[in-house]
Amino acid sequence: MSFHIEAAVGDIAETVLLPGDPLRAKYIAETYLEDPVCYNNIRGMFGYTGYYKGKRISVQGTGMGMPTMSIYATELIADYGVKNLIRIGSSGSSHPDIKQMDLVLAMGTCTNSNMYNHLFGNYSYAPLANFGLLKSAHEIGVKLNKPIKVGLVRTDDHFYDRTPEPLEALTSYQVLTGDMETAALYTVAAKYKANALSILTVTDHSITKQTITSEEREKSLTDMIELALETAIQ
Repeated sequence: MSFHIEAAVGDIAETVLLPGDPLRAKYIAETYLEDPVCYNNIRGMFGYTGYYKGKRISVQGTGMGMPTMSIYATELIADYGVKNLIRIGSSGSSHPDIKQMDLVLAMGTCTNSNMYNHLFGNYSYAPLANFGLLKSAHEIGVKLNKPIKVGLVRTDDHFYDRTPEPLEALTSYQVLTGDMETAALYTVAAKYKANALSILTVTDHSITKQTITSEEREKSLTDMIELALETAIQ
């Protein structure tokens, strides 16, 4: 048992899917996994282990933002021996070449978080996806004819009150979409030599003003979920 996960050692698989929404973790476990067992309910942050096409897989909610992702990624790797972490999350884009419900594989990420000032002083840090997971997810996505893109994303510390000028500049430098967790996941994975990939569904688009409901965020992101599961069993 760790501070935030009540599982015993061995209860969690070596490969874990990481939705931000704990109810999405519950939905995935109950919909896609065989014989799912709930191993965590601390703070309502559900975690389950079951089987997908015969392979043992876990799914763990992480909440929103860099701090919570850092907590769960660290404990999963350091306390439970998790080796492969695949984030499945929603994101918002202002890029003209990205459409709502596109899947973006985060090759790397930039961030406005002060995490890197704390860790690396004056150095910038460019956290990257694991190439093996990235390559597998892209190949599977193409094979399954998913609406898939690969590129740079941004990780924001703020959901509201973001000034438009930096976002416009990032978009012009081909940052495809933004979330609030990927940079933390990739940084923790690098520290502990684990494999990480972030698969993001573009649920909100600032150009077209499209969005989806909270229920749709929980239950309708099937392209992303299925791509993550197929990648997880490789």
